[in-house]
Amino acid sequence: MISVNTNTGAMVALQNLNATNSQLQTVQNAINTGLKVATAKDDGATYAIAQNMRGDVAGYQAVTDSLNRGTSTIDVAMSAGQSISDLLIQMKSKALAASDASLDTASRSALNEDFTALRDQITSIVNNAVFNGYNLIDGSTTQITALASADGSRRLTVSAENLNLGGSIVTVASNGTISTQAKASTMISTVEASLTNVNSALARLSSGAKKFSIQTDFVQKLSDTLTAGIGNMVDANMAQESAMLQSLQVKQQLGVQALSIANQAPQITLSLFH
Repeated sequence: MISVNTNTGAMVALQNLNATNSQLQTVQNAINTGLKVATAKDDGATYAIAQNMRGDVAGYQAVTDSLNRGTSTIDVAMSAGQSISDLLIQMKSKALAASDASLDTASRSALNEDFTALRDQITSIVNNAVFNGYNLIDGSTTQITALASADGSRRLTVSAENLNLGGSIVTVASNGTISTQAKASTMISTVEASLTNVNSALARLSSGAKKFSIQTDFVQKLSDTLTAGIGNMVDANMAQESAMLQSLQVKQQLGVQALSIANQAPQITLSLFH
């Protein structure tokens, strides 16, 4: 039937052209964003899954930051502990020299001055071994804790080590001297015990640092795996999108021509009245 009121061909051509334009818009969005699922409108289920995984990735970034801060705090404590260990070695040498009964008073006094200077340096090192407000060797805290999971339910803990003078690790008293031969002789064993204790404390801190380091590596690998998984779900295949773009552009042009032809069909009616 030929009708000037209803042009079925034009309606079909317009529907097809609108569908092509819609597909073309989708492809252009994918090319612009690099994502085949950029919003919930594109694919609600996939978008929801991806967003949940992005939340996990963000959580693991916070975990990594927490572990890095903890590791740095432990590193500062270990550096201080190593310096204290070195000082104790020098203090032992001074005490051993001062324990010589044949030493004259002036020489022993000089050795004692060196010894007390080294002793006081331990206190200075302990007080300055601070990172991010934490000092693991001055007795101000018993441990340092870092996040270990994205939901915050699991944590890693490393115990602090009190390296203050006169403590259970550094047993040299804050007023300890080698001013006499007897004091020097006694101080030798005290310094040796302190040195052994400090080195043991360093070993414990090192184990804690390794625990943090292992967890940091694991979290980074897990985060990378999740990120790759998100990409597999939502990233656009640019080669495929490029081919689709060219195809749809040709289809769009053909659709416009088909619509033009369909719109000309009613003009045939005029030939019936000549």
